Amino acid sequence: MPMRMFERAEILAQIAGQVEAGKAVLAAGSSCGLVAKCAALGGADMLVVYSTGLSRLMGLPTSRIGDSNARTLELAAEIRNVVSSVPVIGGVEAWDPVRLDLDLLLDRFWAAGFSGVINYPTISTMGDKWRERRGRVGLGFEREVEMIALARKKNIFSLAYVASPEDAEAMTAAGADCIVPHVGATRGGLVGHEAEQSLVEAVRRINEIGSAARAVRADVVLLCHGGAVAEPEDTHEVYRSTPCVGFVGASSIERIPIERAVKTAAEAFKAVPLSRSA
Repeated sequence: MPMRMFERAEILAQIAGQVEAGKAVLAAGSSCGLVAKCAALGGADMLVVYSTGLSRLMGLPTSRIGDSNARTLELAAEIRNVVSSVPVIGGVEAWDPVRLDLDLLLDRFWAAGFSGVINYPTISTMGDKWRERRGRVGLGFEREVEMIALARKKNIFSLAYVASPEDAEAMTAAGADCIVPHVGATRGGLVGHEAEQSLVEAVRRINEIGSAARAVRADVVLLCHGGAVAEPEDTHEVYRSTPCVGFVGASSIERIPIERAVKTAAEAFKAVPLSRSA
């Protein structure tokens, strides 16, 4: 199975083709080869590799563990070994203090086999206090914006997580191809966040963020993620009520479905009684 890279123009054309055909775009979080292979077979348009996905596969709540960029780079070979039909997007921690050369960091992600990048882990979701402290030493959200701008300069496809209209404006101006309103940690499952956010509130926030992005650049692609948007039926309402044309799933793809499937299989095997012939 030949390995291949996907150029930015090719990925954008694929997205446009899906939307024109009336199909939602799916970016599937994939932190191991089996999940990636199954997601691609299920029709995912791209795979997104997050270092935090390893915590989900360990049975833990989504958590940043260890050296994020190193872990994500290591995962590239495993994912691309079994999937070559769709682009693989790498989560870049732009504020990594031991990799200050973003140009070199993006080159490493491309060389590892990632056809695109997304700013994750992202400070956008971490609150004002964390942002202020990181920004004070030059390792704040502005590094993520710089990374996305550099990806655009290098003609590398990019998605940008944003949790506020202001961050959406900055990332759209920097040249992000897709803006992903991040409306909170995904709820549901065994270790999910049972937040009180309603789908109505999620839709309101998505529209607020999306409007800010579209005011900067009308052609930016909007994809939804997180919070109360956790199940396929939730995305139906988002597509009906917002300009979003797709979904970026992390826990919704590689944690919650695995929890359900394994538990159901174990229960089914355990339910079979012993049968002894006379």
